[in-house]
Amino acid sequence: MQFSTTKRWRKKFEPRVHVWKLKEETTCEEYQSMVKEKIVETEQKYFDVNEHWQQMKNIMMDIAEVTCGLSKGTCKHKETWWWNEEVAEAVRERRKSTEIGKKEKSTEAWKEYKKSKQNAKRSHARPDPETLGYSSCGA
Repeated sequence: MQFSTTKRWRKKFEPRVHVWKLKEETTCEEYQSMVKEKIVETEQKYFDVNEHWQQMKNIMMDIAEVTCGLSKGTCKHKETWWWNEEVAEAVRERRKSTEIGKKEKSTEAWKEYKKSKQNAKRSHARPDPETLGYSSCGA
């Protein structure tokens, strides 16, 4: 029996309009005045409701892009607040013991791997107080 794998495609980023900026009074007033001007400019006789709706939607979206702006994209450099040298050392040790365990396949190597794995998990769960924003002086 053969299984075929399908490649997962990443969803392409689509910029979004910052509509939350319309809560600001100046932005809202600017948006409303521009929409009114554009509607007066493009006043036409429509026989179909859908055509009229599509025209209004396009006007409102175009002006919202101009007044509010668009999002630039997803964050490309995500930071993990809990990552520090202690955690990095524990993970390095775990990886090293994993390689040794694969090569030797002995109970000693397996125990060493389990110990380093547990140590790595503990270091993840115990964040550094300085990274959390606590000062070292006891005030």
